[in-house]
Amino acid sequence: MNRPAGHPRRWQILAILCLSLVLIGLDTLILNLALPSIQKDLDASSSQLQWTVDSYALAFGGLLLMAGGLSDRFGRKKLLAIGLAAFAVTSLGAAFASSPELLITFRATMGISAALMMPATLAIIKDVFPPEEQGKAIGIWSGAAAVGVPLGPVVSGLLLEHFWWGSMFLINVPLAAIALIGGFKLIPESKADGHPGLDLVGALLSVAGLVAIVYGLVEAPHNGWGDIVTLGSLLAGVALMVGFVLWEKRTEHPMLDIGLFLNARYGGGALAIACTSFGLYSGLYLLTQYLQSVLELDPLGAGLRMLAIGTMMIGAPLSAKLVERTGLRNTVVIGLALCAVGLGVLAGLQIDDEAQALWGLAVFGLGMGIALPAAVDAILAVSAARQAGAGSAVADVGMQVGGALGIAVSGSIIATLYRDDLPKAAQVPGEAGDAVRESLAGASAVAQEIGGAAGERVLSAAQESFVHGFTGTLTVAVAVAAVGAIASAFILPRGQTVEEDGAPAADVPAEPEADARTGS
Repeated sequence: MNRPAGHPRRWQILAILCLSLVLIGLDTLILNLALPSIQKDLDASSSQLQWTVDSYALAFGGLLLMAGGLSDRFGRKKLLAIGLAAFAVTSLGAAFASSPELLITFRATMGISAALMMPATLAIIKDVFPPEEQGKAIGIWSGAAAVGVPLGPVVSGLLLEHFWWGSMFLINVPLAAIALIGGFKLIPESKADGHPGLDLVGALLSVAGLVAIVYGLVEAPHNGWGDIVTLGSLLAGVALMVGFVLWEKRTEHPMLDIGLFLNARYGGGALAIACTSFGLYSGLYLLTQYLQSVLELDPLGAGLRMLAIGTMMIGAPLSAKLVERTGLRNTVVIGLALCAVGLGVLAGLQIDDEAQALWGLAVFGLGMGIALPAAVDAILAVSAARQAGAGSAVADVGMQVGGALGIAVSGSIIATLYRDDLPKAAQVPGEAGDAVRESLAGASAVAQEIGGAAGERVLSAAQESFVHGFTGTLTVAVAVAAVGAIASAFILPRGQTVEEDGAPAADVPAEPEADARTGS
């Protein structure tokens, strides 16, 4: 339960939790700049490249709800420690993977490890910080998560300049060790008293449903959108998720209380997080390819330019102040609107628009920094202390599932648009032609092999097709962010006040009026 005065070493504890978050955020996007190197060294297909990214996000998002319940049941400190140790071990495996299949497997196990860590961090914040300091702590938590996002491409670029792509996973080991030792010494154990038990059926249904949906989206460009495998995967995924909702309604001990989503703060907060994350992962997944294969920057140069999204660290501390002055609803709407504007700027990129790319990233980062802390705090405010792990897991699920869908949808759409838009100038016979049609990275490799004017024609045509597809794909992300802003304006309440047990409270004056008879 929360300590009214807060834990005496709560700010040191927050530093350890933030290091864990930086570790998770760092690994979310650190792989993107290495995709061309991985494709070359492991002979990976475009679909396999997508799965190296999606497998981490999908395992992460699919298991977060169960991990949140585990932390409430067995202890948040314990789950955080297990996750950190497993993350270090599986990072070693990914670093020395010798095939795309093996890399995908280790990336998935890294996602499982991260899922054990993430809900515990927010739940521990709710446990060690008094209510009046939780908003500030969550703002710092969001800023730490933001630091890992731009740092990932920078670290990736630095390492790729001097080492092989597997070196980027080795950096996780010392960071995890520091967080593990610090957490062991500083973090107090906390768990829910009288926890009813684990909902394994619900966990299996949610994981299976998400995997089926994302699998259908990732494979659609290769199988065709009307193919029986694509449609079957998508329909099966939707059916499993419907089954998950029905099961959670009828079981005595649900993994997730579906009724909580009827609460405006809870449901609206989760929707806002998912829409923001969709735009983040969709935009960055495509932009890393644009910087390397269209602007032809080296990995370090591309990574340094990704630092423009670091404006999230400016938006995060502004979020709490905006909630105080304008209310929860307006803060989230402003943040999502800025995200839509930033994505719109990116959608207008042409062949050589580096400055525009930086401005788009900066505007999006500012909007994300404003929207995320307010939405996360809204969910935690509704979650009772005994369900802190499960409540924080919902915020994390919105982030990771939105991201996994963002990558899957953007990857599928741009692969389809790119292939359909390729002109005759880019048509090359044989296996080289297949590589050109597979991806822009493949076209770059073929152009280098051909060389001369013919190679330039192939590369130029492929770049133009990619940019056209880039615009169409990011238009979808703009629409998702805009819909999120409009929905938040109708769903979220203006205020943020809740009762101590997590139930919504009516608006109350800041200072209670004195009783005329008792003077109290």
